[in-house]
Amino acid sequence: MKNDEFVVGLDIGTTKICALVGERVGQNDVNVRGVGISESKGLRKGMVVNLESTVDSIGRAVEEAERASGVEITNVYAGIAGGHIKGTDSRGVIVSSGGEIRNRDVERAIDAAKAIALPMDREVIHALPQEFVVDDHGEVKDPVGMPGSRLEVRVHIVTGAVASAQNIINCVNRAGFEVEDIILQPLASARAVLSEDERHVGVVLIDIGGGTTDIIVLNRGAVRHTQVLALGGYHLTNDLAIGLRTSTACAEELKKTYGCALRKLVSRKRLIQVKGVRNEVSQDFLCEIIEMRTEEILTLAYQEVKKTGFCPLLGAGVVLTGGTSLLPGIKEMAEAIFDMPVRMGKPERGISGLERVGVSPIYATAVGLVQYGLMENRQEGKTRFTGRNLFGKVAKRMREWFAEFS
Repeated sequence: MKNDEFVVGLDIGTTKICALVGERVGQNDVNVRGVGISESKGLRKGMVVNLESTVDSIGRAVEEAERASGVEITNVYAGIAGGHIKGTDSRGVIVSSGGEIRNRDVERAIDAAKAIALPMDREVIHALPQEFVVDDHGEVKDPVGMPGSRLEVRVHIVTGAVASAQNIINCVNRAGFEVEDIILQPLASARAVLSEDERHVGVVLIDIGGGTTDIIVLNRGAVRHTQVLALGGYHLTNDLAIGLRTSTACAEELKKTYGCALRKLVSRKRLIQVKGVRNEVSQDFLCEIIEMRTEEILTLAYQEVKKTGFCPLLGAGVVLTGGTSLLPGIKEMAEAIFDMPVRMGKPERGISGLERVGVSPIYATAVGLVQYGLMENRQEGKTRFTGRNLFGKVAKRMREWFAEFS
């Protein structure tokens, strides 16, 4: 894929792998040319546990996207998640000798903020500026050109296990493709489903995937907190399989067809046929199992957000996205737990082409990865990831992400 107007987002999830081909329309809009989805085999809780199975799943998803789009794919923008992802805040301070803040000063300040003690097996994936302070003037969004001699930056640092990121790159490479960049999946989802106003007034995005639940808190246009919970939609399915004494495949189908996060919304009298030891169960019993696990996931997410102290500052409330957000009743449950407005996040803004993409939250991460890639293609000096420059693009992309979320 030689044309920089075409970008492929590769959402590597625990239950599905989605490859989405998009092209630029105008300045920022995306026309979806094709989508490929394959069952994910080889990942657990967002991390690769079987290399060959993951390679096969990636290959099938990308090949399907090629056939659907008519575009030859050679490189992708890949998402990363998993319990190994950690977020922390940091600060960096430098002194400018020119009397005026320049781009180089901003880069130096961010480099200073990145200089945190990390174990040898971890590395910075993203460094996301929150705000700058020029001399005594705080809450500056873009300090370049301002007079001043002291520059301070407050940054949210996202780190990950080097081995986990390298495994993703190896799998993509072995499938026959190259990785342009690795992006934290909730950042990509936030880019696709959140409005500029929501980012400014305060919002928490909860992306409930198959193996993980990704949380990102934004306020005043900046990322304030990130967290990954090692629980997701697969755990609902697994609970059903155990509780109903049936196969995982049957449990998944039952969840999609009859599942509801709130048992009070379903009939207690309705009986459902189940393959396995049980012949029939009530829909009420099925949804009781789902309700307990869904409540656990949302309660853990609420406790995580509450710890940040940002709950009173989330004027836009909660946005749910990811495949599990399609579960009936989950919006109402989230409203009760968080005590704030909740909406479903769909990647519908600026999206054309395949209609099903813009109306479904399952494509949020893939669309966000494409949007990020199209933005990066406007920049010069692109570098593909290899084993030697795994995180080499972090410094280059920091200010691009900051500009997007400002």
